[in-house]
Amino acid sequence: MTIALERPVGTTDPMTLLSAEVAERLTNRVTTDHPEISADTARRIVGQAAAFIATSGQQPFQNLAPSALVDVGWHAFVLHTVDYAIFCEKVVGRFVHHVPTDDAPAEEAQQARERTLAAIAAAGFSIDRELWPDVAECTQCHAGCTDSPNT
Repeated sequence: MTIALERPVGTTDPMTLLSAEVAERLTNRVTTDHPEISADTARRIVGQAAAFIATSGQQPFQNLAPSALVDVGWHAFVLHTVDYAIFCEKVVGRFVHHVPTDDAPAEEAQQARERTLAAIAAAGFSIDRELWPDVAECTQCHAGCTDSPNT
């Protein structure tokens, strides 16, 4: 007998960090700002952004960085400042700042990606690997994006 699991045992779907209303609001923001992204993919992006924010906020000084797609979700969340501030306080216990970083060599970016994925997995969240092929080069921020525990 074979049993198929949607996600590995021992991981949490990061969408459980968000209320249905906030998840829907953020999904709509992603699809409005990026019409090339389907609603299903936008929802997955929002979930991974929630996992990233929760993990990076709980592990300051780790210099974690989102993928380009996950950063789309983070940007959408930051635009909803009330929802974002409440999420940060409830889940992390402090505000998680979105801070641009200087351009990093590809090797450092790959290391940041691996460090980030390992941290998210260690925090117990499921990882949607299709959304993590890279680390963001956040053109809206003029460079890459990271969390900042210092501000």
